Amino acid sequence: MHGVDLHTHSNISDGTLSPQQLVEAAAEKFVHTLALTDHDTMDGLALAQETAEKHQIKLISGVEISSQWSRPATKKTYGVHIVALNMQNPKPLQDVLIQQKIIRAERSKKICDLLIPLVGQDIYPDVLAKVDHVPDRVTRSHIAKTLVEKGIVARPQQAFDKYIKEGKKAYVKFDGLGLEETIQVIHESGGFAVLAHPTRYDLSATNVRYLIELFAKLGGDAVELPPAIDPASTRQMVDRMIAENGLKVSVGSDFHGDYMPWIKLGNIPSLKEGQVGIWESFQ
Repeated sequence: MHGVDLHTHSNISDGTLSPQQLVEAAAEKFVHTLALTDHDTMDGLALAQETAEKHQIKLISGVEISSQWSRPATKKTYGVHIVALNMQNPKPLQDVLIQQKIIRAERSKKICDLLIPLVGQDIYPDVLAKVDHVPDRVTRSHIAKTLVEKGIVARPQQAFDKYIKEGKKAYVKFDGLGLEETIQVIHESGGFAVLAHPTRYDLSATNVRYLIELFAKLGGDAVELPPAIDPASTRQMVDRMIAENGLKVSVGSDFHGDYMPWIKLGNIPSLKEGQVGIWESFQ
């Protein structure tokens, strides 16, 4: 832990703390540089700013963008999350996020519609209630939480495994920006593009390596380091790919609050010798 956390979520997407509460929690953890990176929205940043100033925390503008990439050999499309950080001119990105929000809202409704014959009820009204009836804030985590509260599954991960992850009957792909487009619009906005949690996409080691190579080739800036709970061999592979492709590193807890209580705010992996943090490039 060294006071930097560049991947966190508030209740503007699928976290449980308000942006203001998130900053208060960061202050308690002695985090001095914090990025709020809600899914496909930057709406929480203004709410967090005053609290950050009160605690003398450097609040970094951020957003976690739902993107996609593919391998020419297989033609299969994979989802990937790109964290955009420190935008100096956010308008180009904000314009794109308007469309991302529409896609997110439509996707959540489709998922809930697909669940009706599977679970015997329409849970969409209850899901909407979790996000103050703002459809574009709904994520699969909200749907999973609702399935738990309804007694349909015992825990959120069971909802994913049984119904809403890729390959299951209520899965709906997020048809968002392509990887190259995502990196381009982040750079147009004066920000840095970070490949989020590269080991959490259920990809083979070969595909993880290919993804990092592709990300670097398309102009990506940094790769988020795997959490300490990952096997040492996984961290070694990611470290090697970062070095071979001349990328910087980012660190973030991916804190969500009560939805994922095992993830602690400010608990981030340590850099290895020779690695350069992307935050050193921030203005």
